[in-house]
Amino acid sequence: MCGEFSSIYELCTEILQKAQQPSLILATLETLLRFLSWIPFGYIFETNLINNLCTRFLQSQVTRNITIKCLTEIGGLDGGEEYKEQYVNMFSMTITALRATLGDLANIDSVWDDYENEEQEFIQNVAMFLTSFLTSHLRLVESSATREVVIQAHEYLLRITQVDEREMFKVCLEYWNELVRRLYGDSRNAPFNAPSSLLNLGNGPASDNVGGMTVEVRRQMYSGILTGVRYVMISRMVRPEEVLIVENDEGEIVREFIKETDTIVLYKAQRECLIYLTHLDPKDMENIMVEKLGRQMDGSEWSWSNLNKLCWAIGSISGSMSEDQERRVLVIIIKDLLSLCELKRGKDNKAVVASNIMYVVGQYPRFLKAHWKFLKTVANKLFEFMHELHEGVRDMACDTFVTIAQKCRRHFIAQQPGESCPFVEEIIANAKSITSDLEPQQVNRFCEAVGYLISAQLNSATQAQLISGLMKPTNDQWSTIVNRASEDIHILEDLNVVKQLGNILRTNVSACGAVGKGFITQIGHNYIDMLGLYKAVSEIISSCIARDGEIATRYANVRAMRTIKKEALHLVDTYVKHCDGEIEQVNKDMVPPLLEAVLADYAQNVPPARDAEVLKTVNTITATLGSLMTDKIPIVFDSLFESTMNMINQDFTEYPEHRLAIYQLLRTINQKCFTATLNLPPQQFRFMIMSIMWGFKHTLRDVADLGLTIALEMINNFNICDRTISDAFFQTYFVELLNEIIVVLSDNDHKGSFRLQCMVLARMILLVESNQITAPLYDPSLPENAGMVNTIFVRQSIANLLATAFANLNSRQIELFVEGLFSYNEDFEKFRGHVRDFLIQTKEFAGDNADLFLEETERSNEEKKQKEAELAKQIPGMIKPSEMEEDE
Repeated sequence: MCGEFSSIYELCTEILQKAQQPSLILATLETLLRFLSWIPFGYIFETNLINNLCTRFLQSQVTRNITIKCLTEIGGLDGGEEYKEQYVNMFSMTITALRATLGDLANIDSVWDDYENEEQEFIQNVAMFLTSFLTSHLRLVESSATREVVIQAHEYLLRITQVDEREMFKVCLEYWNELVRRLYGDSRNAPFNAPSSLLNLGNGPASDNVGGMTVEVRRQMYSGILTGVRYVMISRMVRPEEVLIVENDEGEIVREFIKETDTIVLYKAQRECLIYLTHLDPKDMENIMVEKLGRQMDGSEWSWSNLNKLCWAIGSISGSMSEDQERRVLVIIIKDLLSLCELKRGKDNKAVVASNIMYVVGQYPRFLKAHWKFLKTVANKLFEFMHELHEGVRDMACDTFVTIAQKCRRHFIAQQPGESCPFVEEIIANAKSITSDLEPQQVNRFCEAVGYLISAQLNSATQAQLISGLMKPTNDQWSTIVNRASEDIHILEDLNVVKQLGNILRTNVSACGAVGKGFITQIGHNYIDMLGLYKAVSEIISSCIARDGEIATRYANVRAMRTIKKEALHLVDTYVKHCDGEIEQVNKDMVPPLLEAVLADYAQNVPPARDAEVLKTVNTITATLGSLMTDKIPIVFDSLFESTMNMINQDFTEYPEHRLAIYQLLRTINQKCFTATLNLPPQQFRFMIMSIMWGFKHTLRDVADLGLTIALEMINNFNICDRTISDAFFQTYFVELLNEIIVVLSDNDHKGSFRLQCMVLARMILLVESNQITAPLYDPSLPENAGMVNTIFVRQSIANLLATAFANLNSRQIELFVEGLFSYNEDFEKFRGHVRDFLIQTKEFAGDNADLFLEETERSNEEKKQKEAELAKQIPGMIKPSEMEEDE
């Protein structure tokens, strides 16, 4: 085909010049499209092809679709400096032809659905041509084509962006994002009246001054287009994650439960575009938003959809205006929205306006911090919305209160001018009436929010009073139930009572996570009763199971009682994570009674009744207390380890929570209390090592990685032990560990853990090669081991294992590979590359080996994310308020 290329091309062009039969022309254009990606540019631009495509075939109803595809393909090619003029001519001719074919597309957004499929396809193809060509050659056409042509092209793209077709909108959005990003970069990097680079949307450095166009000239050139883009982005805005109220397909306002990943990605792209558009002309953005809100107020554009999109857009640009401008705009917007809420009748209308108020105010903590009266007004409005009976409004009110509490906490605990007390005290005093219409999970969110406020109070005595006030209703309810239970334990068989206790504990967990270590006063108030309750419900659960068998774990009352146990453990876990400076007290007062209550209960229960939260909580305690837990590790092992391993070692899928939690606990013990493992009975110690090696084999990557990490850390721990202990360990387990590493390394199903497998193998080989393991790893009494040394023995062991695993490899290939393992074990990058090359050349690893490059991919992705994050920090508004670090 390459040899006959010129003949093929000449045949195509001759047919295109002379043929009249539509089917023949279409077939020829299809053929040409296949060839374009590797046709020399001379053939394209030194013949009459482009002229033919633009003046004849692009304006024909029959051939225009395939023609625009051909022009898109040509536009995406890199013709170099030699063909700059031809590219510009081609672009101008194409836009002229489109003008004749499409007109001005004035009503495209309203009549899109009336178009035939073929016409819709053509408009989509035009969008692909414009975005592709402008992305590659905008600098060129800006400097060489007429301004009219450049603006006309962007006007077409703007019109097409208005069409309600999601995939086409994404294509256009990608180009607009690139355009505004570069315009913003130019205006930021150069004085207003200085010559600047043209938009660098193609090849060549950004510093090139093509055509000498200044930043200001370029801004003016695109100002009208960008105003149009602002309108389109607002009118097409999609729902942010924070919004819970949506309009369903039946036109009803409902609570959204599922997050749409595609919508979230699209929202982020639109938000980025709007932020750049705001920076480029904040006054224009202000005028558009205020104007569109005015049309909501006067009813001329009122609809749920229009208001939603406008408010989502307003919320998305938080931080991108100056504080003065942001204050001016928000005062207008929030006042108008509050008025609109009063103005509208009907619960659906009020729900829509309420959700938008909450979304907008939640996005502007900087404004709220600077304007206490507005902040207080907003908080009181949220408390009103907590009584709104429409599904989702109360959820959103609680969520928004949490957001505001996190960002503005100091303002609630300070004594504000004209106030008789800090507002937090007023909130706590009225908490019962504020939360009277809330569901239990919503009350938890409210208490979490107040907990964040309380955490800002640095006076411990005052903080304790606030906590006591917040928790008084739940403590009173708790005391009533516990007192009744102490007189009649059978009330714990009442499902409603058990559910109440579960909700009380959840409320404690929510508040504890927000308050932090100061919550110890509240935990101390109920701790012994809580553990007593834990034991009591455990006994009831056990008796139910003894009576009815494992099916009892599915009973509603048993599940509710297990919730009490889980939430009690959550509370301890949450507090211990925040107990800075209180470790000694936790070790002395909290841990012993907790372990007494939970360990034996866990061991004695049937597997389906064992709660993974026990493993997680003990892990948190061990990680926090460190060596203070060493004396308690034997009982932890006795109660938790073997019973859990026997639950999960029948397969790789059952009890996934327990599976991950037991390995996390084992790693923490190895890190923090390693000496405790040395005192385990030999049988128990061996069971632990076997469990670690079994972890390598998990197809669940998290567990496999944990098993390998524990092995690596344990090998390192033993290497720095007393030499007698170290020798005994390596003599007993080195070869077994080596075998298991080779097994998973040569298994196609475990490629995801390749990096850690290599790390363990490299470390083991280094210990042998550097003679850090002095005891013989072989049996010296065997005749064949006469004169043997560890390095030779390990080389032979690896070679034998590989010969078994890869029957297709000859001995020389294996010998060279083993030699490399010993040569590169101190240079991990070379070691890993050597192992990877070896595995790829084997038949077992034929096919997709992306997982063997997983570390590079993950590192590249991480570097890209870090670079994007650094760039975002430099652009005001690009980091969402909820993602910004706390400044107080």
